[in-house]
Amino acid sequence: MTTTLIACSHGTSDPAGRAAITAQIDLIARHVLTTPVTHAFVDVEEPAIDEVVRRHVAGGAVVVVPLLLSTGFHTTVDIARAVSAHPGHASAAPALGPHPLLADVMHDRLAAAGMRPGDAVVLAAAGSSDPAAAVDVATMATLLEARLNAPVAIGFAAGTGPRITDVVRTTRESGHERVAIASYVLAPGHFARVIASAGGDVVAAPLCPDPRIARIAIERFRTAARDMP
Repeated sequence: MTTTLIACSHGTSDPAGRAAITAQIDLIARHVLTTPVTHAFVDVEEPAIDEVVRRHVAGGAVVVVPLLLSTGFHTTVDIARAVSAHPGHASAAPALGPHPLLADVMHDRLAAAGMRPGDAVVLAAAGSSDPAAAVDVATMATLLEARLNAPVAIGFAAGTGPRITDVVRTTRESGHERVAIASYVLAPGHFARVIASAGGDVVAAPLCPDPRIARIAIERFRTAARDMP
């Protein structure tokens, strides 16, 4: 029986953000030609994840792959609720991050933005009130440190934890002339704009679309599909 991959993103009203996520899902679909791939949302856009899961379990098993970077409310509540309504027929994969390939993508985005040797680096995440999300971001910062062979500070656009602007300022005050911001968001939108205005000398672009993110999504999908009862 064929298992459908439901790529579930947050949703955005930003046209560039919508285009980036659509392009990312197209990349995923190109790498799994024998697997049906469809899209769902947890907020802002339609169709909602509950509706998409309900529609597709009528024809077979489904795996929801969150196009989200960290564990949080949308994975543990919205997506979990959608799949729990269909035991044995629906499963959810973990969020995309943390993952070493994301560190590779951020490295390349920083280089393309003009990061120089010796620049201080701040990983800028959207933020969440869920402590598990902060743990995921801290793990991702460690992976990026290993990729860059340099320290990485962490700032958040929202939720708990230090704000990006404050981290950039204190980094300068500690003696760094230039600060490069690694955008730990998937697509253009509200949080990308917050990150862009946080005062960095270099601000990397969001992560999507990228074939390495498609690889992570497919890896998550295949593991979850294999582990379904």
